[in-house]
Amino acid sequence: MIERRAALAVMAGLGLQACAASGRPENRLVEVASFGRRQPVGITVSETGRMFVTFPRQSGSAEFRYALAEMVRGEEVPYPDAAWNSYTPADADNHFMNVQAAIAQSDALWVLDAVQPFGSGTPSASKLMKVGLSDNKVQRIYRFEDIAPGAAALNDVRVDARRNLAYLSDPKRSAIVILDLTSGRTRTVLEGSRPTSAAPGFVLHIDGQDVMHTGGRPFVSNANGIALTHDGRWFYFRAINQENLYRIETRHLADASLSDAELLAQVQDLGKVGVSHGMLADRDGNIYLSDSIHYAINRWSPDGRVTRLVQDPRLSWPDTFAIGPDGTLYVTAAQINRTAAFNAQERVEYPYRLYKVVH
Repeated sequence: MIERRAALAVMAGLGLQACAASGRPENRLVEVASFGRRQPVGITVSETGRMFVTFPRQSGSAEFRYALAEMVRGEEVPYPDAAWNSYTPADADNHFMNVQAAIAQSDALWVLDAVQPFGSGTPSASKLMKVGLSDNKVQRIYRFEDIAPGAAALNDVRVDARRNLAYLSDPKRSAIVILDLTSGRTRTVLEGSRPTSAAPGFVLHIDGQDVMHTGGRPFVSNANGIALTHDGRWFYFRAINQENLYRIETRHLADASLSDAELLAQVQDLGKVGVSHGMLADRDGNIYLSDSIHYAINRWSPDGRVTRLVQDPRLSWPDTFAIGPDGTLYVTAAQINRTAAFNAQERVEYPYRLYKVVH
């Protein structure tokens, strides 16, 4: 018996504020690009306005083109080049297998290649790449050699330049992975803890139905969305299958002397904010949160308020955010719950699209 359904979350009980006096958000959603049957997940925009989109390799996608593309005059251009985007399972070290996330930061693009394609039963190691945006050359590849192939399922990444660390979510182990960017070594923390784990019995309910694998198993994701404030002080994280948002100061994450119990004691529970997949922090410390249940984008403010920015039926599984140099907020609509993996018959509404939020 299902104990909880995400559809039962009452946003008024979360302290949700509307943007307009009428009780409805004033912002609207504007299409930026469409991708046919190619599913966009990750989106990032550099300080100079260069836009990059990731396309994780999905089974049965006849139109799959590139794992990572730069949007140039509205067109997808393979990045950093066509060779890296040539799918070659026999040579995973030198090709993209299943790019999950990309983060543009200063003069670099950090690319997380989760390697194991969706639906594949063959475990293989992930890699994090640093690509220079000035020359579009790969500067370094981190291969997570101290994590057994198939043991983790890295999902998202944030780079802490002040501490020379990268923080990654690992839904498979319900954990956060901390990568030392100097040595390449990792530490796995908060594994199996309440803040990094799905709530027992929590089943997503979207489009009027439970999100279930075709075999009858509910969709479940543990630690997934993450965000890092621009000052590097706070790291935010959460599982998809629960409603609470958590944060911890990065000085604690960086302290390898702390036990998991001591680290857990430093985690702050910020309360219920609804169901969210992707997250992103802006320069004012606000956290943008997707909301698939209500086809919406919300913003959590440091004073604890949750504000609905935009609500639109086109926001089917809003997955990843980016903020442009002019402050424009971008979001991908991945429609994951509508794919064949969760339906006897696929329900995706093509084409897949990328949007921006405007006033």
